[in-house]
Amino acid sequence: MVTLCLRVRNCAKCTIVLVVCQMCDWLPSLTPQVRIAVMVDFGIVIVNWNTRDLLKRCLDTVFAGTGKVTYRVVVVDNGSEDGSDEMVAECFPQVVLLSGHGNVGYPAGNNLGLRSLGYVRSDGTTASDAPRYAMLLNPDTEIPPDALFEMLQYLDAHPEVGIAGPKLVLVNGKLDLACRRSFPTPEVAFWRMLGFSKLFPKSRRFARYNLTYLDEDEVSEVDSVVGASMVVRREAIEQVGLLDETFFMYGEDLDWCKRIKEAGWKVLYYPRVQITHVKRAASRQSKRAQYEFVRAFLLFYSKHYRDQTPWIVHVAVLMSIALQGGPRLWPEVFIPSRLPDWRGG
Repeated sequence: MVTLCLRVRNCAKCTIVLVVCQMCDWLPSLTPQVRIAVMVDFGIVIVNWNTRDLLKRCLDTVFAGTGKVTYRVVVVDNGSEDGSDEMVAECFPQVVLLSGHGNVGYPAGNNLGLRSLGYVRSDGTTASDAPRYAMLLNPDTEIPPDALFEMLQYLDAHPEVGIAGPKLVLVNGKLDLACRRSFPTPEVAFWRMLGFSKLFPKSRRFARYNLTYLDEDEVSEVDSVVGASMVVRREAIEQVGLLDETFFMYGEDLDWCKRIKEAGWKVLYYPRVQITHVKRAASRQSKRAQYEFVRAFLLFYSKHYRDQTPWIVHVAVLMSIALQGGPRLWPEVFIPSRLPDWRGG
């Protein structure tokens, strides 16, 4: 079997994948069986939990897009009780709807959608027609008509970029600070916890987590963008795999960005595309949200920094997490065997 990937002009930058089945290396000498599949530009995954009306608005803006760009949309409904899945089936028959699996969390939900698009299937391979870029999008976002086309143009022109995220603006017009971040190392987290990042927002030392010293309208290489709206190159996903399902609803985007960055790709904040973000539309309904927010830091720290942190600092980090997370989190804080052993790969 021989696979030929051809870029076809005047076809909205689709890639035609020819799977040629024959036993001879000399292609012109035989008439092979050929299966043609179209590799679209974007595979958009939206994980939803009880945000039906916002989800409808989000999908309306996605399908109102302009420019030569192709995409497939997957909505993963995590056990909503507000009729979200019925709304999608009725109003957006072109959407692939995955439901009935309950609330498996944000990274696991996204992974269901990514696998349905052909990324890193159960056998470890990626389908030949998996989209060129995966886009994670929250249901409480609204994208402008040219957003996908503008992002596509930039990423196609910058093949070294593995992940890009747009500028996210809250409904009050302010920047969603999470849309560009540094990794929360113990030092970065320490200054933020003490409130120094708010006291000195232009300080390159104290304000590193949310990078508030940067111009919010300037394209910047950063450590991480946010899972509410991020675009990930297919080749980067193939290299590092999908989201880590140890996380439940926070931290998985930081972890994905870190793994992809460590694999040699750049992570870019791209404010020339601006998206509206309602923010916490689903999480404010969940009693579990604050617990998972603190737990996410424990997981991220344990996975990426624990082994290289001096003992005295390590103890301070654990005590801080324990105080914020409360007794429910203490077993994972103080009993290392309760956490996964990521060193195995």
